[in-house]
Amino acid sequence: MRILTFTTLYPNLLQPQHGIFVETRLRKLVASGAVSARVVAPCPWFPFASARFGRYAVFARMPSEETRYGLHIEHPRYPVFPRLGMSVAPLALYAAVLPFLRRQIRDGHDFDLIDAHYFYPDGVAAVLLGRALDRPVIITARGSDLNIIARHLLPRRWIEWAARHANGLIAVSTGLKQRLVELGVAAERVRVLRNGVDLARFSPCDRSAARQALGLTRPTLIAVGNLAALKRHKLMVEALTRLPEFELIIVGEGPERAAIASAARKRGVAERVRLIGAVPQDRLPEIYTAADLLLLVSTHEGWPNVLLESMACGTPVVVSDTGGMAEIVGAAEAGRIVADITPQRLAETIRELSAAPPARAATRRYAEQFDWQSTTDGQINLFREVLNS
Repeated sequence: MRILTFTTLYPNLLQPQHGIFVETRLRKLVASGAVSARVVAPCPWFPFASARFGRYAVFARMPSEETRYGLHIEHPRYPVFPRLGMSVAPLALYAAVLPFLRRQIRDGHDFDLIDAHYFYPDGVAAVLLGRALDRPVIITARGSDLNIIARHLLPRRWIEWAARHANGLIAVSTGLKQRLVELGVAAERVRVLRNGVDLARFSPCDRSAARQALGLTRPTLIAVGNLAALKRHKLMVEALTRLPEFELIIVGEGPERAAIASAARKRGVAERVRLIGAVPQDRLPEIYTAADLLLLVSTHEGWPNVLLESMACGTPVVVSDTGGMAEIVGAAEAGRIVADITPQRLAETIRELSAAPPARAATRRYAEQFDWQSTTDGQINLFREVLNS
């Protein structure tokens, strides 16, 4: 089967952590030998490469094509319109990519189906492309595409339209499947194919050496992910005021960085909060292993792989009770889920779990059930069904 993976959420030379879960799933799928794949990962057009233009300058420096792990990736440009961006993004993607794909097909790079990731605008544009090129389309819902973007009227209408016309639908959690059902999709049309974890990459290392390398002397909490408001890092900072013996390491970058640092100063815990920025994936196992607990207290999540990565390194997790978390944190050795989370409840849970933590080997064993094979098998079966229908 020849598939075209279509998404704006894919790692690249300049943003190596961007959508890495999409790349990992695709690599496992291709390794099965059942499919060949090409990736089209459109990039917004921007004319100026100067660093003074911030993250937009990255788009100007993006290569037109690259190869990662043997997969050929192309980055056609599409226009982004200020103020109108969210409303017209699917049409902008479609209009920019359609002639690109037609040229590719003429040049011998045909494909059997479109494998789209992230419902809006990517999945909507993929359905438009599929209808124009007479190719079936499968869309994977990933999280904020349904939990946040679908709250807006016009994107929601687009999402509902794309869900009706897609040939196959995948959700990475039962919570996201339920969101599709709430949008009018028949439950039997949605396959739940969860993300797995790379158990070879994420495994425990020497914990004493890892803590020494990071200069850790206190019990250590970590948070890994984008510094965005929905991740509620400031709630973690507030909880830290009730945990004087702990320190907090925050890994990642994003628009909330200054606000988090300011909150730590105002709360008098700045010396126990370290914002270390984004780090390469090969450094994460050391950080996970060194920590006592990983925190994830988001308002919304799809299937956050950081939880599995942490558990695969032997470190249990504390998470807010958002949709689908019980699918990941399903046993005592995995960690704890906190309902109706507040700084006080978070601090109490951290203290209770730290006083009687699970054996780190048991946490690792729990994570080992989340390999990629069942997800790969599920994709292959769905692709075959769609192509044979």
